[in-house]
Amino acid sequence: MSKKPTLREQFVEVSQRVIAARQNALQSANTVLLDLYWQIGEYISNKITAAEWAENVVEQLAQHLAHAQPVLRGFTYINLLRMRQFYETYKDHKKVAVLVKLLPWAHHLIILNRSKSAEEREFYLRMALQEGWSSHELGCQFKSNLFERVVLLPRKVVPMMLYNANGIAAPVSDDYIFEFLGLPPVHTETNLRRMLVQKLKSFFIELGYDFCFIQSEFPLQISEQDFILDLLFFHRGLNALLAIELKVGEFEPSHLEQLSFYLKILNDNVKQTHEQPSIGLLICVNKKETVIEYTFHNTLLPTDIAECKTYLPSRRMLHTKLNEFYIEEEDAVLV
Repeated sequence: MSKKPTLREQFVEVSQRVIAARQNALQSANTVLLDLYWQIGEYISNKITAAEWAENVVEQLAQHLAHAQPVLRGFTYINLLRMRQFYETYKDHKKVAVLVKLLPWAHHLIILNRSKSAEEREFYLRMALQEGWSSHELGCQFKSNLFERVVLLPRKVVPMMLYNANGIAAPVSDDYIFEFLGLPPVHTETNLRRMLVQKLKSFFIELGYDFCFIQSEFPLQISEQDFILDLLFFHRGLNALLAIELKVGEFEPSHLEQLSFYLKILNDNVKQTHEQPSIGLLICVNKKETVIEYTFHNTLLPTDIAECKTYLPSRRMLHTKLNEFYIEEEDAVLV
């Protein structure tokens, strides 16, 4: 005679069914969203290939969608180009067709941007699915050069590359899905960072007319690679672009290297000839401390840099404001 489940075990069973149903619903929504992105990418690709559209038409499409769907951020100019790339990258690769629809869009953006070959893309597709990596974890694996390290090992050492459709728990808690469905996103580091950037933007605008706001998520491109700068301002008094990059987490020297790289792109491709070299502002904020660093062109003398800083918010002021913003947003998302 089988033992009757306890009341607690019955409750656990119901809870597990709720979790499974929610996961299935998210996966279904993810599939629908990726199907849409695939169709849009195919549409854009066909129009450009047939010479019916020029590249600037895609930007016009993005502007139209921004007006028609103002609450959705998934149809920016850069993201539309990524949809085209998504379609053109995988359209002839039936081998990974099943994998592609199982990962969230944020994962695809990382894989498309950082992979150097079809083999590397397939490797990270399979690994992200098998290991259930979040987009942050996937990015860390790229930084650690996992592909380069693993492919050098004998094949028998890496059975993880074998694809097994059973038991896969795809990581589908993606902001793009929640936004697409009109649902409030769960609190993640990405959401906190986005809200802090918005408050930072408002803070600089309120400082006065010298700070002219240009764009959030300003697109930068070099060698057919796309990068996104958090905030871009123009300072009238300094006659220079001000690039602001915000990180949520511990400060890393690579953050300054990244910002310096962005400044080089701005100076080479965006800055006007009559303008001064661009200025960078890096902000790293977390519960323990806030790190603030200004970056200036290497041609400026210390006296020039000191004079520039008189036009810019002091570190003390930024520390105070950022700590206020961080506490406000942490409290808001935990309510």
